[in-house]
Amino acid sequence: MNTNKSKIFLSAVLAGLMFSCIGDLDVTPIDPNQVTAATVFNDPAAYKQALAKVYAGFAISGQQGPAGQPDISGVDEGFSCYSRSYWYLQELTTDEAVWTYDENQIFNLHYQNWTPSDLLINAMFSRITYVVVLANEYIRNTAGSSDAELMLFNKEARFLRALAYYHGLDLFGNMPFVTEADKPGAFLPQQVTRAELFAYIESELKDIQDELGEPKFEYGRADKAAASMLLAKLYLNAEVYLGAGNKKYTEAITELNKVTASSYSLSPKFLDNFVADNDKSSEIIFPINYDGEHTQAFAITQVMINGNAGNGGWSGLRATSGLSDKFTVPSDYRDTFAKEAAGQSREITAINQSKEGYGVYKFRKFKKDGSDGFTGDFPNTDFPLFRLADAYLMYAEAVNRGGAGGDLTTAANYVNALRTRSGEVALATITSAVLTGAAGLDFILDERARELYWEGHRRTDLIRFGKFTGSAYLWPWKGNTPDGTSTSEHLNLFPIPSNDLGANPNLDQNTGY
Repeated sequence: MNTNKSKIFLSAVLAGLMFSCIGDLDVTPIDPNQVTAATVFNDPAAYKQALAKVYAGFAISGQQGPAGQPDISGVDEGFSCYSRSYWYLQELTTDEAVWTYDENQIFNLHYQNWTPSDLLINAMFSRITYVVVLANEYIRNTAGSSDAELMLFNKEARFLRALAYYHGLDLFGNMPFVTEADKPGAFLPQQVTRAELFAYIESELKDIQDELGEPKFEYGRADKAAASMLLAKLYLNAEVYLGAGNKKYTEAITELNKVTASSYSLSPKFLDNFVADNDKSSEIIFPINYDGEHTQAFAITQVMINGNAGNGGWSGLRATSGLSDKFTVPSDYRDTFAKEAAGQSREITAINQSKEGYGVYKFRKFKKDGSDGFTGDFPNTDFPLFRLADAYLMYAEAVNRGGAGGDLTTAANYVNALRTRSGEVALATITSAVLTGAAGLDFILDERARELYWEGHRRTDLIRFGKFTGSAYLWPWKGNTPDGTSTSEHLNLFPIPSNDLGANPNLDQNTGY
């Protein structure tokens, strides 16, 4: 599905209706050419376009690319883009990335000293609830249809809502909760617990999974494998979300077996997943789509390409030595760092020094053949939320943690498949013994960093391994010290934003804030 610059304006109306505490919201746009929630579904041909808007909620930031008519206000539109906000919270809070410029309290992410009023946290919370609003309206208007295509669209919208709620579950824990059963109007959503939200996401995905499209039926649209990946992530992190002892590693393996048995396969070359024509990759299961002509936004792929230190551009993004030091083999084909030869130093003495810290040239503006992949100032490079390499490493971890339905030999074969891609210089293979016990978990976590860095997984991974907060793992500038220091465990969840607490008395703040 091409999530282009749709002229559907129902989103702004819906956001006001669903989360409003105002009594009278009978709003009619002045421009008669604008489509509202009351009229958009009068035209059957508009259903796919409206679904594209739900998909686009993860990709673009407003109604006018790249900026000018934002879907949410109160923060720079580029910073508030869903993919960019999510990436910032998942990566800038860890050892994998720092940003040179102290904008919108961004240094608070590096130092792990954020507050409920920080703009980037507010932006992410708002983006999640906004996508839920869009999905709810779409689901409500397609429910009960006898048309096969509309039934499929309905299931895709339910997947997208589950994905947004999953991000809320992971980042914030207890979330305000609304579904299509809650008709638009002036009311204050109730807050559900993390356990309740976990159960809802699980039930939704299991209910729709078999009715989604077959794997690879259309690039960029949610299919059966995407649902399995999201379920597997839910299950792999169950002890974080539900508490120690709530193990669902067997369930994770069950879903991962569905993914590995599907038609997805590893790309011969690692970087094929991060170039401007990565829509041709055989490995990407679910991306956030970008098109430099039709999907213009100051989103995360644009920032990673244009804002990367050591490769020209804004010199905003670099990696700490906590990441680069994990690449101990010089010939590791996944090593995309811009190092001393590019004018970058390994260590960071101050976050705002753009020449300190290696640049990362993983996401690229060029196509596989070397031709330019930009359209004007914007890339065609998609952001892979789920890809097969992640499934392989998740399988190895779930087996190590005691999940049934898998085995260490298969796990080692999966890891070695990554390390010996057919189009790359092969890395040393491992045996199943490397994946066993506590040392095996340490290897898997480091291998996840080497394979998946800058793909938006790191914070969640570190929390699952007990190394995000506390003193078990320190990296430069964690806790606002050059060598890193211990931080409080309550930071494993972000705070509910102050603005939302003030507007909705049904919301309670997370512990420690």
